[in-house]
This record gives sequence, structure tokens and C-alpha cells, in this order.
Amino acid sequence: MHGLGIGIDVGSTTTKGILIDKAFKIKAKHIIPTGASASIAINRVIENLESQYETKLDGIPIISTGYGRTRVENAEKAVTEITCHSIGVYTLNPEIRLLVDVGGQDSKVIRIGRDGRPEDFELNDKCSAGTGRFLEVMARVLDVTIDQLGPLALQSKSPSSISSTCTVFAESEVVGHIGAGENPADIAAGIHASMATKIASLSRRVGTARPVCVTGGVALNPAFRYYLAKLLDTELWVPDIPQLTGALGAAVIAIRGISS
Repeated sequence: MHGLGIGIDVGSTTTKGILIDKAFKIKAKHIIPTGASASIAINRVIENLESQYETKLDGIPIISTGYGRTRVENAEKAVTEITCHSIGVYTLNPEIRLLVDVGGQDSKVIRIGRDGRPEDFELNDKCSAGTGRFLEVMARVLDVTIDQLGPLALQSKSPSSISSTCTVFAESEVVGHIGAGENPADIAAGIHASMATKIASLSRRVGTARPVCVTGGVALNPAFRYYLAKLLDTELWVPDIPQLTGALGAAVIAIRGISS
């Protein structure tokens, strides 16, 4: 077992990095937009971890994950995000049995075994209304910020119906609701209910198990959490670092050794 480990999660929207010690305590963490160059984002994350830790990180094992995991040139190994998210969440809360991770461009539902390893999973296709990008598009149509969208939806007493599972067609539905003069809060609520319905469907295909954890940037959205909890009929646990669990799992693997 190594004394320190680094996990780098290169996502399509953001790149995350974590430095932990052998007790799995976080010594440094950083998240930035991936932008047009994953390589630049990776270097900046590592530089920021070094700045926080106040020393060079040369020689500390790195495990990479995420869609751009092969771009981390000095990684010991690239590990799938399914495995890294499972181990990361298990490290934070070993009671969790179902993980819902909703990122900018994709989402996944993972059933976690009692050893922290994934037992089964389902992925959401990129066109469907189940990603952070879907909410970004809808926020723009409603002329609110992404941070305002969730609180706006929670003001609704009668959510609008959004039936399409495709972002493009759902956007047309939203435009139609706006044209009909419907309450923006009701439209926002319908957007979140539609998205939660898609994710709940993935959960049922995996086999809904409890307790349930939600991670990714969308885990910070209160309306998404509300509608998903309602559909799954359970409380949801959200870690303090919902965007960094993949990087955490990668760092745990780095600490334990790549054969773990």
C-alpha cells in the first residue's frame, strides 16, 4: 500500500483531481472545466494539487478514469469510471447499494456490491433527457441560469408534461409550453420530473437497491433530487464531494496498488 495516491477523472465537462493519504483522507482536490484540451486541463489539475500540497507530486502513483482517462500520460493505469465511482462511493459510505451518477454528457446507475465493486450498471445514451447538458439547454430556453433552474422548479404546484426523452424534441415541447403561457416554475418542474423519470427507469433495469446515493454535478440540483427520491420512494444520500467520487475511487486504487 502506498502512502499517498492521486486520482484524475477526466470528464467531458469537467476534469477532477484528488490527492489522498493511506487513511483515504483528502489532502488536496481540484475541479476545472475540461474545455477544448483535456491535456491542458489535466496539467492544470495536477499543478493545483501540487500547489495545495506545497510540494511536487513526482513519484506518487496516479490512476486515471473518465472518458479522457487515456490522456493522463503519467498514470499507472486507466480504470473505468464504473469501477472508480463504485469504489469512491463505497469508501465514503459502505452502506450504499445503488449509485446514480449524473454528469454533463452522460449518466449511469450502478449497483454496488458489499465489497465496493460494481455488480451491474446501466448507461444513459447521450441524446436522452438524463444529463446535465439537458438541464443546461432547458435553462437557456427558460432564460434562467442553471443554478436558478432547480429552485424555480420547486415553486411549482402543477408540473408541465414533458414526454420526449430526446433533448431536441423536449426543447420543442418546452418552447410550446412557453408559447401557451404556462408558468415557468411548472415548466421547470416538468423538465426535472422528465429527467428523473428517465434515471428511475435505468435504476429499475439495474435492480433498485437501497440505500441510494446520487453523485455528479446534477446531485447539487434540489429539484432533481426531489423528483428522483419521489419516483424511487426512498431518501437519497449525497456526499459532500458529489462531483469528485470518481477521482476519489481512482485515488483509492492508487493507494492500494493497481492489482486491487
